[in-house]
Amino acid sequence: MKSGVVLLIGRPNVGKSTFVNTIVGTKVSITSPKPQTTRFPIQGIYQDKRGELIFVDTPGIFDKVHDTLAKKINRETLKTLGTGFDVAIYMVDHTRRRDMEESKVLGLVRQINKPVLLVINKIDYQDTSYIAQYRFLADEFPHVFEISALKDKHIKPLLDKLFELLPERKAEDMPDHGILIHPTLNINSRIFIGELIREKIFLMTGDEIPYTSTVVVDEITARSKDLTFIKARVLTTDVRYRKMLIGAGARKIKEIGAYARKEIELATKQKVYLELTVEVDKHWQELYS
Repeated sequence: MKSGVVLLIGRPNVGKSTFVNTIVGTKVSITSPKPQTTRFPIQGIYQDKRGELIFVDTPGIFDKVHDTLAKKINRETLKTLGTGFDVAIYMVDHTRRRDMEESKVLGLVRQINKPVLLVINKIDYQDTSYIAQYRFLADEFPHVFEISALKDKHIKPLLDKLFELLPERKAEDMPDHGILIHPTLNINSRIFIGELIREKIFLMTGDEIPYTSTVVVDEITARSKDLTFIKARVLTTDVRYRKMLIGAGARKIKEIGAYARKEIELATKQKVYLELTVEVDKHWQELYS
């Protein structure tokens, strides 16, 4: 049986989280059209008759960092590069030019002494393309794949190559994950639920709300065998952002809560009562990031 760890590395918003979610078949990482969505490495496991792939989705690497949160994201990603993995995927977005930020990521990738696959994502989008700038790297990377993580296109040949590159392990040496109805995660339930809520904030507030917002889950209690009570707080850095998140007549926060509750219910297969509030905390990045 094949078994191993696959590290994903790339700059922000190239589609690493969408890729992992598509392969695993359920929500592992939150996704949004904005960079800096993933804030810490998250693991998800894919299994089939050949064995298992343990994907580590790392936060994107920023060329310039201006705040505590962005610095921590870069630090966490660089730390992950020093951990044990078998194969790395260097993911790029052909709709964006190769710039200094990309050069920084490429410089780190060149230091990896394990097999590295170059994966050009978002090939379903053709309106703007700088794909020639990335195909030029084919001389440097022996394995190049062009995929659409969002549309689930050309994923199978990539999976085949990953299994080919992974080491053989005896069945008794492989971790026992049981039957994976949901992906095995390296984060606890509170963080996972907080991430689902934070995703809805990103998706439903457009460009109004900055990335200086987070979600803290204070309580998860089973009220009965069919109902789970969840109490969570959205933390933001300014009173004006709190007003935007709450909205007129509390409509915005109710809308965010309703969509988040539906997804939590799908993930947990239980009815959920979600109590969601918004607070101002100018220093949450130091406390919760």
